[in-house]
Amino acid sequence: MVSVLNTYFWEPDSTPSFPRAIKQAFVRAWIKRALRPHVLPDLSVLWVIFFVLLLTLLLNQLLFKPIIRVIKARTGAVQDARTLADSANRQAGDALREFEGRTRAARAEVHQQMEATRRAAEEQRAQIVAEARHRAEATLAEAHSRLEQETAAARARIEDDADAIANSIAQRILGRQPR
Repeated sequence: MVSVLNTYFWEPDSTPSFPRAIKQAFVRAWIKRALRPHVLPDLSVLWVIFFVLLLTLLLNQLLFKPIIRVIKARTGAVQDARTLADSANRQAGDALREFEGRTRAARAEVHQQMEATRRAAEEQRAQIVAEARHRAEATLAEAHSRLEQETAAARARIEDDADAIANSIAQRILGRQPR
C-alpha cells in the first residue's frame, strides 16, 4: 500500500516535501478509515432519529409557525402603516401646496387693494393740495386787494391830514385862512 502511495504522490527518486508529506498523511488516514469494517447502528439510533423528527414536527407546529405568523402580521402592519404614512405625507404636501397658493393669491389681492388705496389716497391728497393752494391763492389775492384798499384809504387820510395840517400851519403862521 505504501508503494502505491509512493508512486502516486511523488517520483521514486525525490524526497517528499513538507506539503506533500501532509497530503500523504491525510490520504493514509482516509484510506485507514475507509478500509475499517462498518458498524451497523443499533435500535437506539433509530429511536433518537424518531424523537428528533417528532421534536422537529412539534416545534414546527407549536413554535415556528405561530412565530412566523406573528412576524408576517407585524410585517403587514408595518407595511400598512408605511402606506398610510406615505398617503398622509402626500396629503400634507398637497395641503401645503394649496395653502401656499391661497396665501400667494391672498397676498396678491391685499397688495392690489393696498395699491388701489394708495392711488386713491394720492389722488385725494392731490385734490386737497390743489384746494389748499386755490384757497391760499384766493386768500392771498383778497389780502392783497384789501391791502391796496387800506393803502389807498391810508393815503387819502394822510393827504387829508396833510392838507389839514398845512392849513393849520398856514393859519398859525399867517393868521388867516388859506385859500
